[in-house]
Amino acid sequence: MYVIIVYDISVERVSKVCQFLRQFLNWIQNSVFEGELTKSEIARVKKGINEIINKENDSVIIYIIHTEDALKKETIGIKKAEPCNII
Repeated sequence: MYVIIVYDISVERVSKVCQFLRQFLNWIQNSVFEGELTKSEIARVKKGINEIINKENDSVIIYIIHTEDALKKETIGIKKAEPCNII
């Protein structure tokens, strides 16, 4: 499944969330990650995020698209980063 994660997190936790998400997804721009994940990887990502964030102050939105073909993506202006799958 194609996943887009956007977040608004307190400064003291931003780097932890960013480092965690880089294990699974491509960094696209500040506070935005995207890429292909399996159902089990999505579950691991949700669990990991829940362990890092403060649910009273932080916000994470996960968009799950069942097929990348259903997604049309346009960038206006410069691209902050090109998606890559470097392991």
